[in-house]
Amino acid sequence: MINLRFFFTAGLLAGAVLAMPLSRAAAQDGQGAVFVMTNAASNNQINAYIRRADGSLESSGSFATGGNGSGGTVDPLHSQGSLTLSADHRLLFAVNAGSGTISSFAVDGASLTLLDTEATGGSSPVSITQVGDLVYVLNSGGNGSVSGFQVIGNGHLRPIKDSTRTLSRTASTPTDVALSPNRQFLAVAESATNMIDVFRVYPNGTLSDVVANPSASATPFDVAFTPSGALIVDGTSNTIYSYQIEQNQSLKTITGALPTEGLASCWNVILPNGRFVYTDNAGTSNQSGFAIGANGSLAPLGNTIVSSNPDNSGNLDIAVSSDGRFLYTLNAATGSIGVFSVQRDGEVVDLDQVDGLPAAAGLNGIAAY
Repeated sequence: MINLRFFFTAGLLAGAVLAMPLSRAAAQDGQGAVFVMTNAASNNQINAYIRRADGSLESSGSFATGGNGSGGTVDPLHSQGSLTLSADHRLLFAVNAGSGTISSFAVDGASLTLLDTEATGGSSPVSITQVGDLVYVLNSGGNGSVSGFQVIGNGHLRPIKDSTRTLSRTASTPTDVALSPNRQFLAVAESATNMIDVFRVYPNGTLSDVVANPSASATPFDVAFTPSGALIVDGTSNTIYSYQIEQNQSLKTITGALPTEGLASCWNVILPNGRFVYTDNAGTSNQSGFAIGANGSLAPLGNTIVSSNPDNSGNLDIAVSSDGRFLYTLNAATGSIGVFSVQRDGEVVDLDQVDGLPAAAGLNGIAAY
């Protein structure tokens, strides 16, 4: 982000802001951006949008990842986290499933600069997680694996030697990877085996052997950590549940499976303040909301369903702005982005649907700040 020097005169300051590209001016005003990945089989790209103070979006251009996606139709990656933004929203990470690589970008408002593209140590990467200078990628090809990278310099990626680990089973269909806020544990959802894998992260970034934990409900799809370190999981069983990770890498249930009251509840997002979590229910084109207790416990908000997209949207991923005020859904079947406002009590208000993306063209991944 750009910080203008306050010793400019008022006239010079106004002129400088007018001269900046629109994306940089938006960043200076304290607004943000939303990014969507095309996942195109040839020349994978990131479509960028300026986020205004009222949550509305304005297209700001496309940026090549330097690799190829998988192509396909609706949800070909079958994952969450294929596009990941760092907490300080200075770096963006993307998978190139068709190339077996990941890309890192510098973020300046709604403008991206490609910094690096690296091989993932496996095939068909589908999900990325990052905390601080550690990045881990989930490869879904073959038996499935995870590999680690260190962020160095201005956002380049250096593979961590001996960090690649296989998952617990063959044909596991892994869908998501998440690194705990304290960087001590890495969790992976295996949707085909109903397992949640936990790896211990050593100080040098390498990983322990896997400990596979039976999921509290069938077909776990995504894994996400609250700021306090509780692990929240949901999936196509249309339930959501939470765990505490023990030192031996086992999972202790905090809240057992709660119904989302939607269908295909395969994606979730936790607000930055850790108070609420929302699932994106592709089968019913709506979202469910849950309050998160201090210990990671979950309780439904109102009647559980808090907002809706138009029918048959194919809303297959969800993101939240860094101030926690707006939710954005990637509606892959209709080529649109759903825009929602989050209220103080956790309730959600439908604001807009932004069109212009290629419908049913393999779109995967959304990130926002």
